[in-house]
Amino acid sequence: MMPRESTKTSRLEARVSPEVLVVLRRAAELQGRSVSDFIVAAAQDAAHRAIEEASIIRLSVEDQQRFAEALLNPDPLTPSMERAVARYLGQGE
Repeated sequence: MMPRESTKTSRLEARVSPEVLVVLRRAAELQGRSVSDFIVAAAQDAAHRAIEEASIIRLSVEDQQRFAEALLNPDPLTPSMERAVARYLGQGE
């Protein structure tokens, strides 16, 4: 006999109004899921979106153009920056 895979789970509780529960039950029913499965899947999707959105920097078109311009045509180094680069590269003063 093959050993059974251990599937550990944690309990999560939430209090919702009767109106919210009606909506959750209906949505779960439409997807052919239990309310618990529906809520877990929806929460996981929302969590992934929140994490993704937190790691993405959104710029306006104008800011995108400024950023690209700064990369393509950077300002010249100031004398102190030139000295810092020289020290970093071992060509220090």
